[in-house]
Amino acid sequence: MRRRTLLAGAIVTAMSTSALTGGTARAADPGPSVTKTGTTTLDSQAVFFVSYDGLVNNNSFQKNGLLTYKGYQYAVWYTADKNAVVGRRVLGGSTWSTVQVGHTLKASDSHNVISMGVSKVDGRLHLNMDSHSDGFTYVKSVAGLMDNPAGLSWTAGRFGAPQSTLDGLALTSQFTYPQFISTPDGKLQLSYRVAISGNGRNALAEYDGSTWTNLGEWSSSTGTYTSEHGSSTARNMYLHGIDYDKNGRLHSFFTWREQNGAVMCNSGGITNHDTGYVYSDDRGRTWRNNAGTLVATTGTTNTVAVTDSGLVIDSLNPDHSLMNQESQFTDSAGLPHAIISYVPGRFGQCTTNYVTDRTANGRAFHVRKNSAGTWQKTEIPVPLNSSQRTKLVLDKYDNAYAIFPFGRIAGASKASGYTDWTLLYDGSGLNAFGEVVIDEMRIAQDNVLSVMYQEKSSGTTPSALHVVDFALPA
Repeated sequence: MRRRTLLAGAIVTAMSTSALTGGTARAADPGPSVTKTGTTTLDSQAVFFVSYDGLVNNNSFQKNGLLTYKGYQYAVWYTADKNAVVGRRVLGGSTWSTVQVGHTLKASDSHNVISMGVSKVDGRLHLNMDSHSDGFTYVKSVAGLMDNPAGLSWTAGRFGAPQSTLDGLALTSQFTYPQFISTPDGKLQLSYRVAISGNGRNALAEYDGSTWTNLGEWSSSTGTYTSEHGSSTARNMYLHGIDYDKNGRLHSFFTWREQNGAVMCNSGGITNHDTGYVYSDDRGRTWRNNAGTLVATTGTTNTVAVTDSGLVIDSLNPDHSLMNQESQFTDSAGLPHAIISYVPGRFGQCTTNYVTDRTANGRAFHVRKNSAGTWQKTEIPVPLNSSQRTKLVLDKYDNAYAIFPFGRIAGASKASGYTDWTLLYDGSGLNAFGEVVIDEMRIAQDNVLSVMYQEKSSGTTPSALHVVDFALPA
């Protein structure tokens, strides 16, 4: 068993980043800014219930709940009567056209999100929904619907019947966290977790335009992790995302969650620890650590394990309520960036209630690799005021934006080496519940940041679901 090690000297703090900016932005490049241009309503009465501190229509880890393709924007959600809906609009338009796809939410569980993907090879829209360590529902459109949106009517007849498999491919009976990724060669991949929290594995399936294939698992749940408090022999890897850069490299940041609470200082915390990073240059068939060493071959017994060396880029024990499934993005040079969040040590070395402590003292951090290959980490000086997740996007100038719970937006410039984080929009007037969903694809289409959020409510009283648009620097 290989020894688990921290990449020596991998993280450079904010105070020392100015000498290692990883490239200098052109003098003419503007810094980050957001200008609110409008808000549209998807549903005035969307389903509302709080589960795991979140909402089923606005869990930030759903990839994608909102996306843009060929001049149209698409959104998915559940209505007040729990019907699964997909809507679309012309970019910048004020009216959404909606279609019910024949499925009803089976449980009041915020994990049971709807995720969308586009297979460019045949122009289909794919939906995977309603799963939390159990069976999923899958729906796909007719071929060509995404390629000719103006010429094809938006009706239920454009979608196939709901399925419990991927066109006959069953995958697993314990399925969670669907995330679709379009490959550089036009195929569509589906990332998902097999089994359960604290004892699960990541896996990939792939659609080539005619057939789904299960590529298999690529992370391990076994091996021994030991903290100063105790040990655990089972876990799962939680992804901050899974994304291709412009060169075709597949990136993934992650945290580990241990099954055994003995690794924590207090049972009220959360067993997440460490931020890790792996990448693949062959469409997810093999995985390498930061140094380029092979650490896994998908679909074999050689999978990414907690005991593998060279995985950890930011070391943190399980005592600081580190959040899982936060956010990542790649810049114009193909360099990976991520947001992580936890309770820093200056607020104490042992969180005793992860919701309360994160809300009171949680902070987000921007972690990135610069052009010299060095990992840098900068604290974003905006209190979380929430136990929930923050999203990350970069604009065409590689300025970074952190979209916090309640729709607050902070930004930092590439020119500063991402050391000048400041609040750009305070979320006032949105009345947003918590986490938000981001259209990761739209920025490249028309330089607009679209944020999907749901208004606060109470109990199970439905509330309005909106998309608010912000123009980014031209």
